[in-house]
Amino acid sequence: QVQLVESGGGLVQAGGSLRLSCAASGRTFSNSAMGWFRQAPGKERDFVSGIGSSGRLYYADSVKGRFTISRDNAKNTVYLQMNSLKPEDTAVYYCAASLLPITTMSPTSFPSWGQGTQVTVSS
Repeated sequence: QVQLVESGGGLVQAGGSLRLSCAASGRTFSNSAMGWFRQAPGKERDFVSGIGSSGRLYYADSVKGRFTISRDNAKNTVYLQMNSLKPEDTAVYYCAASLLPITTMSPTSFPSWGQGTQVTVSS
């Protein structure tokens, strides 16, 4: 499995920006599918954005045009740039990885998870 450590969360006003980072261990990072998910209190863990092993990008409708996912294979790191943040973006954000090919960007497709980082957007 891949070990993942997220960072970059915090408190920001609505309309602001944050960049989340997810540092991964292992030499197979460049072949991994990576995903960002979020979970608000009392809610299910939802897909936010992902990069397939082919490099294809995926976004939830709620973040399209505001969030951008990217990866730096030299640094074994995947990023989530979040702009125009809204209070409803408030959640714990989790990074996830799969060394195996995946067919859907759902939580059950990813066996490796980080510990999460809190993002709070104030109105």
